[in-house]
Amino acid sequence: MIPASQSPSGVASQPTALTPKVVEEADGLKTRLKEARDVIGRVIFGQTDVIDQTIITLLAGGHALLIGVPGLAKTRLVQTLGTVFGLNTKRVQFTPDLMPGDILGSEVLEEGAGGERGFRFIRGPVFSQLLMADEINRASPRTQSALLQAMQEQKVSIAGHSYDLPQPFHVLATQNPLEQEGTYPLPEAQLDRFLMQVDVGYPDLESERRMLLSTTGAHEERVHAVFDGEQLMDAQRLVRHVPVGESVVSAILTLVRSGRPEDSSLEAVRRHVAWGPGPRAAQALMLAIRARALMDGRLTPSVEDVAALAAPILRHRMALGFSARAEGVTTSDIIDRLIATVC
Repeated sequence: MIPASQSPSGVASQPTALTPKVVEEADGLKTRLKEARDVIGRVIFGQTDVIDQTIITLLAGGHALLIGVPGLAKTRLVQTLGTVFGLNTKRVQFTPDLMPGDILGSEVLEEGAGGERGFRFIRGPVFSQLLMADEINRASPRTQSALLQAMQEQKVSIAGHSYDLPQPFHVLATQNPLEQEGTYPLPEAQLDRFLMQVDVGYPDLESERRMLLSTTGAHEERVHAVFDGEQLMDAQRLVRHVPVGESVVSAILTLVRSGRPEDSSLEAVRRHVAWGPGPRAAQALMLAIRARALMDGRLTPSVEDVAALAAPILRHRMALGFSARAEGVTTSDIIDRLIATVC
């Protein structure tokens, strides 16, 4: 679940009306987000949808899993986002020998000047505002699970003590879909903690031409901060104050519940889906469509927002059965049928 208490706002109820203050803040946020997107677009070429989906994830207070072949600027995008949003960023290169303590930190035994001995906790890289988990599927399941509490509760427990993480806290993980040797599938529980799975594809011809000329010359474009951590948390609070119409709420519930074999009226889902999206998917959609509306300068989301974000929010929260693989049915095919039920 994504309880409101985990957000900077703590807003638990559904907002029903727009106040003048919310409208004013939304106008200011739209201008600042446009600048942020423009700045990122100077160094990340041909990935407009990827940039937008990642920014939406940050505005919604969530985590993102970026999947794409090597060389598509996934790592550079995360580094650029850290700079543009003014976040303290740390990077962990996930490898098979990485241990949980390499991420969370560990206690060491120290001896004081008077001979007293005691343990001191040395914080790991997870104590940052933006943690880049590079090639996350190369670490063992034991190490991957070290992030579960951090991603859900924004704190870690070491030797019986709990430590709060900096605010805001986001995990942006990258994954290479090609190299399967030496990799470990992410557990379903961890996948569900990523608000979006962002698929990174190849840029178009013109974007690749611009990238070629920009990155191989004597001068390379640099980015600057547009937000800071406090301003990002203000934006996250604003997202939770955006009202959502009943028709849009119904569309979210219909979409998510139709993806569960036991609840769906779609034959394709009952036949091909092993397990479907849980309530966290509906929560993710609710927050993400609000963020998308604000980014576009709208004060309330629409059913079109639900359709636009259904794929990145559902694709990692569904598993297909043997019959789907045998008949060549993909998750994208199922999601397209689900979208058709609400549009």
